[in-house]
Amino acid sequence: MAVASLRDALSQALPEYMVPSAFMMLESLPLTPNGKLDRAALPAPDQAAVASRAYEAPDGETEQGIAAIWQELLNLERVGRQDHFFELGGHSLLAVRLVTRVRA
Repeated sequence: MAVASLRDALSQALPEYMVPSAFMMLESLPLTPNGKLDRAALPAPDQAAVASRAYEAPDGETEQGIAAIWQELLNLERVGRQDHFFELGGHSLLAVRLVTRVRA
């Protein structure tokens, strides 16, 4: 199942804040010797795991500047002009940092 399709299906059943920003397929979940989930052993999601839209390059100096801030805050290689901040892994605390950086 594609990331966008999975995200859309979950969005129909869950509040937006409960929909994960990244999805990864794993053969099995890493477990501790006690049989609990080993969160530290989970791989970090890459950009392919994040739901994004068809890439459209930022247009103009303002969009390029904002995209550069997004890339830094979200640790992404590129951000398109149609991407959604929260779908890419943004959250309220990062949004505050984003607004602060844009205003500076």
